[in-house]
Amino acid sequence: MEARYYEKIEGGLVHCHLCPHECRIADGKAGRCRIRVNDGGELRATTYGRVTSVALDPIEKKPLYHFHPGEMILSLGSAGCNLRCEFCQNWQISQTDVAGTQLLPEAAVREAIREGSRGIAYTYNEPMIWFEYVMDTGRRAREEGLYNILVTNGYVMPEPLDELLEVVDAMNIDLKSFEGSFYENLCSGTLEPVKETIVRASRDCHVEITTLVIPNRNDAMDVMEEEAKWIASEVGDATPLHLSAYHPSHKLRERRTPAATLLKAREVFRRYLKHVYLGNVLTDEGGDTVCGECGATVIGRLGYRVGTGGMNADGTCAGCGADVGVVTGEHDVGETS
Repeated sequence: MEARYYEKIEGGLVHCHLCPHECRIADGKAGRCRIRVNDGGELRATTYGRVTSVALDPIEKKPLYHFHPGEMILSLGSAGCNLRCEFCQNWQISQTDVAGTQLLPEAAVREAIREGSRGIAYTYNEPMIWFEYVMDTGRRAREEGLYNILVTNGYVMPEPLDELLEVVDAMNIDLKSFEGSFYENLCSGTLEPVKETIVRASRDCHVEITTLVIPNRNDAMDVMEEEAKWIASEVGDATPLHLSAYHPSHKLRERRTPAATLLKAREVFRRYLKHVYLGNVLTDEGGDTVCGECGATVIGRLGYRVGTGGMNADGTCAGCGADVGVVTGEHDVGETS
């Protein structure tokens, strides 16, 4: 399928405008994402309709804790990524060539309905580079009353992002570090476009943020405090923030993140943010959603077991009625929190 957001330039090159890399691609070659290919002067989206992973997941696994809690969601992944994170947890599909199988938009929507899912998550690899498929599937899903979720690195240009936001209801966006050097040295990217995506997306859809905490790489508490301040100021102090434990993967072989590091980081973030969660770690703390007004547990979590008995149907606290920023089935598709 012909890709969107590119132009033909001299010498048979094409100039891709989908992400901040702005790749200039020679005939027969691919961009840095590895899946957008110059075919005789036309940019082709080679993974359109190709899936490598299809699963019915708890929505908390995305992770999304404030969007339709306790629901299962059909999750689709393809191949490729426009970053090259040395610590990638899904490098087998993001950084290598995987054949996959065909699942066209209409079939994907039918599968979601058959499975009883109320939405579709585009996840596992980077959905921004799957732009054409996400747009087509997302529009069809909306027609059937389904919501759409992106689990993304946020590395995209403003114009395609604005188009995606016409069909996307929620995003979990990785903010891998608040230091530009981290993005440059470990991800082959830059920080500022990700910050711009977070701010821009938060205006139009539900946004949660994940930071994977890696020992000796991005676990400095002063840098985390700067991140917390920025989120509170630019996105809002009710923005859910997920601190996730790293384990050795792909090219990086740092030790696993100690639980003590996550707990310490959580205390730093909680000075500025109301909802800070811990992931990939066994601890009794950092999983529940607590009302900021009365202190009651609104949503209790143990792994992927979720109890919503403390929450009203509209996502407010059952104890005092306070808004805790949870989007539930009471909201229409397309309505933001």
